[in-house]
Amino acid sequence: SRHTYGELELLSRRCAAALIDLGVEQGETISVQLPNTWEFPAIALGIMRAGAIVNTLVPIFRSRELEFILERTKSRILIAPNLYRGFDYGSMALQLREIVPTLEHVVLLGSERADSVSFDERFIGCGWEEDPNLISELSQRLPSSDDLVAIQFTSGTTGEPKGVLHSYNTVFSGAQVIDKIYGLDPNDVCFMASTLAHQTGFCYGMVKPLSMGMKVVYQDVWDADQMLDAVETEQIVWTVSATAFAMDMVAAQRRRNRDLSSFKYFICGGAAIPPKVVEEAAEVLGTELIAVWGMTENMVVTTTRPGDSVELVSNSDGTPIEWMEIRLMTEKGSLASAGEEGSLQTRGSSQALGYFHREDLYAAANPDEDWFDTGDVARLRPDGGIRIVGRTKDIIIRGGENIPVSEIESLILRHSLVDEVAIIGVPDERLGERACAVVSSSSPELNLADLSDFLEELGTAKQFWPEQMVLMSEMPRTPSGKIQKFKLREYLDGPAPT
Repeated sequence: SRHTYGELELLSRRCAAALIDLGVEQGETISVQLPNTWEFPAIALGIMRAGAIVNTLVPIFRSRELEFILERTKSRILIAPNLYRGFDYGSMALQLREIVPTLEHVVLLGSERADSVSFDERFIGCGWEEDPNLISELSQRLPSSDDLVAIQFTSGTTGEPKGVLHSYNTVFSGAQVIDKIYGLDPNDVCFMASTLAHQTGFCYGMVKPLSMGMKVVYQDVWDADQMLDAVETEQIVWTVSATAFAMDMVAAQRRRNRDLSSFKYFICGGAAIPPKVVEEAAEVLGTELIAVWGMTENMVVTTTRPGDSVELVSNSDGTPIEWMEIRLMTEKGSLASAGEEGSLQTRGSSQALGYFHREDLYAAANPDEDWFDTGDVARLRPDGGIRIVGRTKDIIIRGGENIPVSEIESLILRHSLVDEVAIIGVPDERLGERACAVVSSSSPELNLADLSDFLEELGTAKQFWPEQMVLMSEMPRTPSGKIQKFKLREYLDGPAPT
């Protein structure tokens, strides 16, 4: 469907009014689990206009993740589709309402369930704009630039997701890269397939393009052929996504040629970009790949620039943008010199304000005043740029999606046949990494399907499941008894395990 900015204003106003009618107060958190459709920006903007905070929930989350987040945020309202891609979100949401004490209202799209609030009738179908007091009410609720706008939960290494806090100012700052660095303007059409519930989609697929008056084309399920068709028909100019998507686009264009002359930039993060992909993007797609590094906590921090060479884009994660600073600290506590590796730390105007109700975790990541320790290890380049070479934190990034390793390991350990488990990231040409479960078990019959079925029963997101399993009779250990994951990686990097 297509919507004008005038229609979006009306739809978001109705959403704001409906939320106020449900008793939403300024500063209250509203949880939203929706795919990339027009309803997401309409609802998100409505929440902002009501003076509330958007708690974005990625569609892959299931009951386990949602229960934790809803209890942590104490959300009274959860907005979700009734059914999406064959999954019954409505039933899951209503079950969560029975479990989470603070959850009062479940707002469902495309549903007339008596035990829920109908988005179509209560939010969009009502002429809330006819209320003579609405304009005054919304004016009084207008947020300030330093107010919280979003709580976005990201997988970490502490065994629980962390709620990253961003204000209007920090998101505005992080979004500046689009026009200030890449030179894009309101006439440049944006495409977004990354979920709007992630920082990539939220900031670069909603906040920035809509604030500039751009046309935005959303895709709720990634399809490279559909995307390239849209480039041709909608004259798409840019997108931000993961390396794997660029590889899919090259393959799709080779299968069937389209006119992609409008497509200028594929801004690429989440995994290193092979030189071949940079070259193929230029030759096959006629577009320029731009390498970026950033996090939910700070958005784009380093980037290559338009016109940079293939060598630079494929061997660098760019130089810092002017409103963010970086430094690399060696193990000895000194600043890294060119060619040296160190712990990557950041500070600047797009840095998050903290972790929701986990001030201790955020303080631990800020051991030296206002410098934030990202958990990544980088090598300093002579040009002042960086190259990410590893992570000090135990996490796997699969196609731009963080897999919470320690949490999944703790869940697998509940399986009656699992004695020990260590999850290792194994290289994948398309997704960057996949998760491999190295398991010690008393049963030689244990297999990957057993683990998958077990994690499904626990309500864990499928994207977090290991995609490979290796049985080992004994785990390599340090003298203190800790599993030596580096030795497991060496083992997996060797001849194919049996």
